Amino acid sequence: MSEERLVDIETKLAYQEDLVQHLNQIVSSQQAKIDDLETACRKLVDRVVELSEAFAASQVEDAPPPHY
Repeated sequence: MSEERLVDIETKLAYQEDLVQHLNQIVSSQQAKIDDLETACRKLVDRVVELSEAFAASQVEDAPPPHY
């Protein structure tokens, strides 16, 4: 194997290692954002359920008595 070919292979390997590291950072960042969005979504769902239960309870309380 010639010296020039070995240098080319080492150069390509160095670029690939850098690319893999960069992609790993991007994936880690995206996963953190996904986790944050899932938490926010869970909170919103819980809040909607809470509000709908409160609304349903207020509707029962405001309903006219059955003898009307």
